[in-house]
Amino acid sequence: MTVTTSLCRRLVTNKQFAVALRSSSTKAAVSVETSSSWNNGGSSSWKDGMGFSAAFAAAVGIGGSATLAMCEKLQDPMTKYQVQSVERQHTAELEQQQNSAKVAGIEATSPLRDPSKAQNDSTELTEKEARLEAAALKAKKHAGGLKIFSGNGNMTLALEIAQILGINLGKATVGQFADGETNVMIHENVRGKDCYVIQPTCPPVNDNIMELLLMVSTLNRASARRITVVIPYYGYARQDRKMQARVPISAADVARLLEAMGIDRVIAVDLHCGQIQGFFGPRVPVDNLDGGFVGIDHFGDKDLHNPVIVSPDAGGVYRAKKFKEGLMHKYEKHDIGLAMIIKQRARAGTVDQMDLVGDVKDCDCIIVDDMIDTAGTLCKAADVLKSKGARRVFAFASHGLLSGPGNHRIANSELEECVILNTIPSSPQRTANDKLVELSVAPLLAQTIFNIHAKKSISALFK
Repeated sequence: MTVTTSLCRRLVTNKQFAVALRSSSTKAAVSVETSSSWNNGGSSSWKDGMGFSAAFAAAVGIGGSATLAMCEKLQDPMTKYQVQSVERQHTAELEQQQNSAKVAGIEATSPLRDPSKAQNDSTELTEKEARLEAAALKAKKHAGGLKIFSGNGNMTLALEIAQILGINLGKATVGQFADGETNVMIHENVRGKDCYVIQPTCPPVNDNIMELLLMVSTLNRASARRITVVIPYYGYARQDRKMQARVPISAADVARLLEAMGIDRVIAVDLHCGQIQGFFGPRVPVDNLDGGFVGIDHFGDKDLHNPVIVSPDAGGVYRAKKFKEGLMHKYEKHDIGLAMIIKQRARAGTVDQMDLVGDVKDCDCIIVDDMIDTAGTLCKAADVLKSKGARRVFAFASHGLLSGPGNHRIANSELEECVILNTIPSSPQRTANDKLVELSVAPLLAQTIFNIHAKKSISALFK
């Protein structure tokens, strides 16, 4: 009793328990009154202990409903994207209040604790109290309203996202039976939880899609409150329309499969084309994150001479234009040009002819695309730019598939550097390629997940 009472007295002074204790004061009062009527002749210290124990039990949710309220205090990861968003808000408010004597400060998405007050709260703990507190912190990481699960598509990325958010990855079994069928089992309680499933549908495409579908089905049957699928790479995205007779629109069919399983939201990174968002119904919103936002910071720190952003095809001009505007706005580089390569394909995966629209002589060129598959188009575009007098040629793509000879082609190409994101798991062959640079998209995805869970804006991260 003395350990519980001492722990309760310490937790009462802590900010994160103050709200829960106030909301549960009625339960504590009822418990104290019941104990006094049961034994009027008992000692006062025993009654006080019971009162504190009742308040503590009601606060942490022993037999009550305050556990979710406490555990949903998810710490804002405050990645560089959120910091930049807060800084932009701060600058805008300063401009609006130039004539004011006092400027209102801006609070972070989740309040940070005052270090001076934290020192006042710190007290010496006994060994038992320290063990209890460590167990409570461990339980808080596993509990709460937010759950993150991952298939076998990109476990490294999922672990990095969970680490940034400060929570543990959900316990689940995702494997195969002896006959090759997908085996999925969730080992945690998800009833009423906000669940996020991180699973790119990269090669092996069909296995990863089946894992994703069955995980969503399992969570729905386990009464999850909301299911958001995080798809860093959306498979079948290139089959987005009928280019000839008797072919499927596979991107729409995958969207229908996911919607039929009962997803509530989709987070993707650089969809091959924007109309894929419309393949999902109005009840399933799609957040298409701009992967180029990660690459802007990488190229902004380089000493570029007369930079020119190049689109490898007509469909990617808008993406290249956004990349150019991001560099101009963030790094104040106003001499950035824009060029485009018009390619004529003989058949799928084979380019017959390339023509350049724009001037790249004595310029550093950055080819911006959404994905690199066999790298045939990319390497041929680099040759065309070099033949037109380009000084250096860089490349950036959100998804580095590098199928077949893709990695070998980049290693022996005219490219100075090829930058990709880790939306697709890496391999030893990629690591050995000196021209390949892999950037992490985990901070952007972690901040997006937090903002959705906390009902905050996502567009503010990209302004």
